[in-house]
Amino acid sequence: MRNVLLSYRIMAYVVGTLLVFLFIGVILKYLTTEGTDPQRLGEWLAMYVGVLHGFLYMVFLVTVAMLAAKARWSIAFTLTTVISGLVPFMTFYAERRATAKVREKFPETRPHSGSVAG
Repeated sequence: MRNVLLSYRIMAYVVGTLLVFLFIGVILKYLTTEGTDPQRLGEWLAMYVGVLHGFLYMVFLVTVAMLAAKARWSIAFTLTTVISGLVPFMTFYAERRATAKVREKFPETRPHSGSVAG
């Protein structure tokens, strides 16, 4: 369970970060003057980060499905977690929520807290 949770968390952060850059790219592409450097940057971000986000979103979906099956999430919880990868900044909230839910149900996934003997 720990490895599945870690895979999901990594993909959530990667997809969420790419989505923020894609959001910035779309804003620059459509809300700046045509032909300016910010507009060209926006086009580049929207094109390349958009493709990368789309590809990695598919990997994110697989990690959500694997975690949902192992943790026995409800359909509603799973769907909101899936949708979070499409809404800027929501991915980070959903990751915290999903991690807390898994760690509550599966204590072995909690980080080890203890002092180092020395």
